[in-house]
Amino acid sequence: MSSTPNEKRRAFLRQSAAVIPVVSLGGSLLPSAFASPPPAPPLDQYQPTFFQASEWEFIKAATDRLIPPSAEGPGALEANVPVFIDRELQGGYGAAEDWYMEGPFDTNAPVAFGYQLPFTPAQLYRRGIALVDKYCQQTWHKPFAALDAVTRDKVLTQMEANDIDFATLGETQMRAGNFFSFLLQNTKEGYLSDPIHGGNRDMGSWKMIGFPGARASYTEWIDQHNRPYPLGPVDLAGRRG
Repeated sequence: MSSTPNEKRRAFLRQSAAVIPVVSLGGSLLPSAFASPPPAPPLDQYQPTFFQASEWEFIKAATDRLIPPSAEGPGALEANVPVFIDRELQGGYGAAEDWYMEGPFDTNAPVAFGYQLPFTPAQLYRRGIALVDKYCQQTWHKPFAALDAVTRDKVLTQMEANDIDFATLGETQMRAGNFFSFLLQNTKEGYLSDPIHGGNRDMGSWKMIGFPGARASYTEWIDQHNRPYPLGPVDLAGRRG
């Protein structure tokens, strides 16, 4: 991760919306189509069910730097992204319920061969957070969440580039880039997904990019380029943004 200006980050999120199936994200969390669960509480009122206290602080600090707030739209914390990740890891996704997880694993295999680690997403997060915090303690004598914003960005950049050597910290199977890839992908999913999964609180990201959400019909607007959609988004539970 580089110190990208907020404007470029927002443009990146708009591009991500085109490739991430926002309605289907976190499918393991989707309740009955006839249910209409209440929206997730604000982040400061939410009690994590997967993350332990120190892990929760890490996730909040990391996602806040990956998608910081700006005048254009909410940041990851305002959008409840940590809530989305916590719920996702507590469910079937975290346990890799529908993944093929039998060995052997070849960590040097090309990407085309698929996921090549013996860890479920839940295990990967627990290991990854502990390793990054260990690195931060050794380097700055503080956990990641206690670092200032500039140093957090530096650590995230090092993770992405595999410049933090997990092997020297006792982990020989997983690289820092593996953990960063999951963290970034799940952060984007939580930011852009339907609020029914816990993230995208109040459809803030959809309002920012002009996405109509789960509206039954907006075909008359498809060919109306460079015109903002005026009606606002609707989520899967029927709430209007």
